[in-house]
Amino acid sequence: MKNICFQMNRKAWIVSLMVLMLSFPALAQNITVSGTVVDNTGEPLIGASVLAKGSQVGTATDFDGNYRLEVAPNATLVFSYVGYNPKEVAVNGQTTIDVTLEENSVMLNEVVAIGYGVVKKSDATGSVAMIKPDDVEAGIATSAQDLLVGASPGVTVTTNGGNPTGNATIRIRGGSSLNANNNPLIVIDGVPMTDQESAGGTNALTMVNPQNIESMTILKDASATAIYGSRASNGVIIITTKKGKSGKPQINFAANWHINTARKTLNMMDANQIGAIIEQYGNDRAKGMVNEFRNSENNQYLYNTDWQKEILRTSFSQDYSLSVGGAAGFLPYRVNASWTRNEGILKTSDMNRTTVGINLSPKFFDNKLSINANVQGSYVKTHDADTGAVGSAIAFSPTLPVRYAYPTTGDTGLTMFNGYYNVTKSTGEYENNATKNPVQLLEDKTAGKAGAD
Repeated sequence: MKNICFQMNRKAWIVSLMVLMLSFPALAQNITVSGTVVDNTGEPLIGASVLAKGSQVGTATDFDGNYRLEVAPNATLVFSYVGYNPKEVAVNGQTTIDVTLEENSVMLNEVVAIGYGVVKKSDATGSVAMIKPDDVEAGIATSAQDLLVGASPGVTVTTNGGNPTGNATIRIRGGSSLNANNNPLIVIDGVPMTDQESAGGTNALTMVNPQNIESMTILKDASATAIYGSRASNGVIIITTKKGKSGKPQINFAANWHINTARKTLNMMDANQIGAIIEQYGNDRAKGMVNEFRNSENNQYLYNTDWQKEILRTSFSQDYSLSVGGAAGFLPYRVNASWTRNEGILKTSDMNRTTVGINLSPKFFDNKLSINANVQGSYVKTHDADTGAVGSAIAFSPTLPVRYAYPTTGDTGLTMFNGYYNVTKSTGEYENNATKNPVQLLEDKTAGKAGAD
């Protein structure tokens, strides 16, 4: 019995000794791998994870993006960072491995601005929506408010009848007051904007070119009032503009063209049809108005005006944007300029917008102190068409010409004003309750200007 126990103990010692001897070569084969982890602009990624695949051996990068790790020569390193695509690199005996991680736009969408900074979307306590213009083709939009159309539940954007200046009605989860202003608060690069609806028919969103927007964050519920106070009771739209990045200078140019036209017009009666009805049911004064331009010889009307065609047009709009960004030494910068001409389908309606801006975003003390200096300026010249011309176009008589060089004679109920025919009283005075000449409504309205800094 003792011999058996002795033989078993001896075998156990021999096996343990062999395992120990085999482990020494394995330990001796490990090498030290070091390097730097940066993003695609060359900025170091602080706290990036570096892990030997299939093991628990790993480390994290320091403030300069450097790491150091002991692994086997044939190991594979996995580099990962929040908001970036993970990357695997085989060691193959190398002692220095530098890695550049690419941004993951899907993961970056989970980070939102909330006023005081940025947080993960999962950590936000209120209802938050984020829009990235680069992901939704900002080139098709001439105003920042166009990016909000259908972009988020609970956000309703009602356009102002195709007005080229924009100035849409924006409601976040409906209106909260019957008498007070229900417009959301607009914050551009941390600066709350005042309501500029009276500035040439524009609002703060029309002052920003969509090509210059990095992201738009919508705060929908009352938690936004904890940041901006009672002004945020109708919700907040936070706009963050693009900034310069370290690296080689980048030049971006965008050009967009748009053609707009009325898809459908109403089918109205022509001069002969309306004349027949007036002859049958109208009084003498009405008959005199429609017969003013009627040929007595062949009983045909001299004019058959389609007033809808006279006030509508197929418009051509254009937008150009140029930006230069990069870094001059330690100073990242971005300079941008854009010009937009947006024509409406109502004749005489248009908007000319010129925007310029410069952004400087230096960092000091090993990136512990960041300073952002942002100056944006815009000059907007608008010509708002009188939308009442649309109603007048379907009510004004087609028997009348757009313009006529000579006044009428007799008491026909028509008088010229600035070369346009309008309905008058029997005394010859202007009839305020009658339908106005549609073309005159458009052409007698002057242009306006708006500027903002």
